[in-house]
Order: sequence, then C-alpha cells, then structure tokens
Amino acid sequence: MLEKHLYEYAVIRYLPRVEREEFINVGIILFSKKSKYIKALYYLDENKIQFFSTELDIDSIRDNLRTFEEICLGKALNTSISFLDIAERFRWLTAVRSSSIQTSRPHPGFSDNLDETLQRLFEELVL
Repeated sequence: MLEKHLYEYAVIRYLPRVEREEFINVGIILFSKKSKYIKALYYLDENKIQFFSTELDIDSIRDNLRTFEEICLGKALNTSISFLDIAERFRWLTAVRSSSIQTSRPHPGFSDNLDETLQRLFEELVL
C-alpha cells in the first residue's frame, strides 16, 4: 500500500491594487513536513493581468515569483530565509502581508504523489 502524504498548499496571488483586494491566481506552493517537500509552480498570464491594470512592471512581478520558487529550493541568494527549514520557509511564504504578491490561507490534504498533486492543483487553480 502506498503511503499517503499529509500536505499543505497555498495559492499564490497577484494583486494589482492591494486596496481593491482583487487578485489573479498565479501559482501554487505545496509543502509536506514529513516528506521534506516544498515546491512552487507559477504562471504569469500577462494578458489577464492587463485587464486589471495597465500600469505594472511584469519583470518585477516575475522576479518576485521567481524568488518564491528559489526560497522553496533553498537557493535564494539575497535572503536568509532560504536557510530556514522547509516548514519555516512555508510559513514565511504564506504569512499574511500587504503586498502585490500574497498567498491564500494554507489548505491541507493527503496525496499518494506530491508532484502529481502539485501539478493537479496548479492546473485546477491557476491555469
């Protein structure tokens, strides 16, 4: 019998204007403490974002999303957060903040295959 992995995930969101609380789902972070697993996937649909705001810096948004991915991998060079254990990295990435890149509250689940679950959530909630 395959072992079920307890995981948590959060949706990464882009908020063009934080005060309006409108957002576009742009990625997923999936984390499993017991499996020592943390990964982020993201996709920036520039056409969709243009509907919310024409005054934006796509490169800056892309850099912020890349930093999420690098922190998950423990490779972000400009921050000490990458040196934290994966549970602390996940909690830091999903902490409530008032910035243009935010996450949903974490949601739990069980999975036989964490990579497949990450891909499924990404397809369902982002693409």
